[in-house]
Amino acid sequence: MIEQTLEIGDTVVKLSGSGEPIVFVHGFTTTAEFWREQTNAFSRSYKVIRINLPGHGVSPRPDDREYTIEAFADDLLKVYRTLGIDTAVLVGLSMGGTVAQSFTLSYPERVNALVLVGATPHGLGEDVNVNNVLRAIEELGVVTASQNVIERSFGKAAGPELLRFAKMEVSQTPASVARQAIVSLNASDSRSRLGEIGVPTLVVVGDEDIITPPSESRALAEGIPGSRLEIIAAAGHFPMLEQPGAFNRLLEEFLSQSTRNPSAAALADSRQTV
Repeated sequence: MIEQTLEIGDTVVKLSGSGEPIVFVHGFTTTAEFWREQTNAFSRSYKVIRINLPGHGVSPRPDDREYTIEAFADDLLKVYRTLGIDTAVLVGLSMGGTVAQSFTLSYPERVNALVLVGATPHGLGEDVNVNNVLRAIEELGVVTASQNVIERSFGKAAGPELLRFAKMEVSQTPASVARQAIVSLNASDSRSRLGEIGVPTLVVVGDEDIITPPSESRALAEGIPGSRLEIIAAAGHFPMLEQPGAFNRLLEEFLSQSTRNPSAAALADSRQTV
């Protein structure tokens, strides 16, 4: 697989594959690498676009900009425009799910289908209370604070190598970015507007997720007309990393039913007959 890296404004974007575009948006202090298990699998039939939100991962982190949900949605629109994307499948993890909801509500014509992973309609779960996060950043430093959240984010089956990977990735986000992002995330509230989301929507959550508990995903699914809720066993906040086989099968099936990508539909059909 050949992967191309572009810098679009303050966003570093990784591109691979060809076909209908899928845009993957990561969560708070995480990076595009949290979608590593989806890259090869979906690049066979789709154009996979993994973005590093500004201030996260290897993306720039200038001081003269905002790191808020609204600003990130604007950054996402800039990626669409620069890459010439009219419409795409939009997949958002946690805070990325909040960005994806905001983007879909603002630009519904730009979203062909929506996937929300470990997401909520309002803030995060109680385990990541904004005041606790801000206090931990001040008292422990942003790296330790972020890595402590990571330790609580995975399910029981996650191995030490996976935890080490995740801790290294979140250590790249500076305190100035993390503070703004968590405050903005806590303030975001789409509950009164979920009924306006009119695209096919898949809501996915791990059954051991304590960061955004399954009850939050149920609230999303109940609020979005016609949406589908899937709970992945033996997974915490990152089911696409912890149980990639199960996650990819769900996503592949959803896309084959919800998009116009004939090669993906044929692939899903062939696997069902094996």
